[in-house]
Amino acid sequence: MKIILPGGSGQIGKLLARHFHARGDEVVVLGRNPQAPPEPWRTVVWDGAQAGDWADELEGADALINLAGRSVNCRYSAANRAAIMNSRLDSTRAVGAALAACAAPPPVWLQSSTATIYAHRFDAANDEAGGLVGGADAGAPDAWRFSTEVAKAWEAAAEEAALGGTRLVLMRSAMVMSPDRGGVFDTLLGLARRGLGGRAGDGRQFVSWIHETDFLRAIDLLLDRAELCGAVNIASPNPLPNEAFMRALRAAWGIRFGLPAPRPLLEIGALLMRTETELVLKSRRVVPARLLDAGMGFEFAEWAGAAEDLCERWRSRHGTE
Repeated sequence: MKIILPGGSGQIGKLLARHFHARGDEVVVLGRNPQAPPEPWRTVVWDGAQAGDWADELEGADALINLAGRSVNCRYSAANRAAIMNSRLDSTRAVGAALAACAAPPPVWLQSSTATIYAHRFDAANDEAGGLVGGADAGAPDAWRFSTEVAKAWEAAAEEAALGGTRLVLMRSAMVMSPDRGGVFDTLLGLARRGLGGRAGDGRQFVSWIHETDFLRAIDLLLDRAELCGAVNIASPNPLPNEAFMRALRAAWGIRFGLPAPRPLLEIGALLMRTETELVLKSRRVVPARLLDAGMGFEFAEWAGAAEDLCERWRSRHGTE
């Protein structure tokens, strides 16, 4: 297969590129930086906004997986909000225009979205059919509403650009957990190892997550199953409250205590770290109903087992530094 990965130079992109390259597929990453460290796959430069020579790579390709978009790990200033929104909409529209110009476009387009599209809730899980899309959550901070509006606009841009002959899947992904440096798991484990891995806020907010092994298996299933289109949740079937999530992570590493972080302290920490507390305080209770209905089994359905595997692999890669 020939697989095109716009925005594939980030952590998730590299995870996918390694996976496809290892099984013998031709991988083409569309990235902004021609001076990036060399990889065993090709990187073609694009600006993420306009058609260019990169569009030729789509002709006759087997799959397009669009991951492009500015990181949300920042303060939501006016400038950053504009960059977050525009980077997603511009790149999605550019990909759609390039597909429209193809004589033989890829038959499947997997488009990044996010589990953050769902409302902050504790009472029930959000699946694709009955989940509550956010935006009107009572009492939700402005930053949370902004994230939801970005997700909705992102999906709408893909749907507007989609072609009749190309199957579009909107990947509403939870946090992907891998032992790679700089990822979500690496960050959370770092807090736990420094004694800061207690509950965040009151610890009631649900954490939706997926182990990298199951994430890759989900992507393979979405590429292979022609009947799957539209929104698909990519998450473990067992989200859990933050307090239990952090307790299991500490146990997997062998740490008994983690200092709790009350909400006011989190606000100060987020300000100092130039990020937003939404990333840890919003309750994301998301389940993968469509993947389960399609017959996908999860190798790591429970967080305790996933955390043990990830800790073991983190140690094997990085030691105990």
